[in-house]
Amino acid sequence: MLYSTPVTLPLPLRNRLAELILDAFHDPGARAGLEALAAICADPRARNGGRALPQRFPTDLFEARGGEMQIRSGYRAHAGELGDRVRRGWDLVRQEPLVPEEAPLDQVLRTSARLFDAGLYFEVHEHLEPHWLRAEGGEREVLQGLIQTAVAFQHLANGNVKGARLLLRDGIAKLGGRRLPGLALDGFTAALRRCAERVDALGTSGTERFDWAGVPRFPLKD
Repeated sequence: MLYSTPVTLPLPLRNRLAELILDAFHDPGARAGLEALAAICADPRARNGGRALPQRFPTDLFEARGGEMQIRSGYRAHAGELGDRVRRGWDLVRQEPLVPEEAPLDQVLRTSARLFDAGLYFEVHEHLEPHWLRAEGGEREVLQGLIQTAVAFQHLANGNVKGARLLLRDGIAKLGGRRLPGLALDGFTAALRRCAERVDALGTSGTERFDWAGVPRFPLKD
């Protein structure tokens, strides 16, 4: 499923959820925790039958009240956004077989494509960064460009137009004319340039006017 608009969250929720989503691609315990989290976000009474929560369920972010598992009061205003982001993550993970924790780059790019197209841009950054740190030469440039592009869109979702503009330009500069097996970078870079023009037109604010449907899909070849 392709989502056109990203979801923002306070940093503690975003970071905890990103870790759980990414671990769930290779760790059965994290996958069980994410599945339970998705069920409870959809229905706070989903665990009312007394079943124990999985070990990786983020119990510190929730509290039991009146037969329901509710997000703690300090984060309750973000319950809807959390549920949306959890649903996006679980929709991806549930369709994937478990892969090794140290997956090869082609698998990491495949997973990154699904995360990017779901608007989970922070997760793309976290997923690609370890491979970027180990890469060299042109491969390193491409991975950094993909990371900067993902972070640019996360900045834009957070209302940071200046940060989005700078990172989008940096990402385009690193991707332009580059090659990496399995990726179709030319069309992706051209689409990013059109996005950059639309970001420039926003001035210093007005991210609500940005058309997220114009963000290109991750450049993974079919």
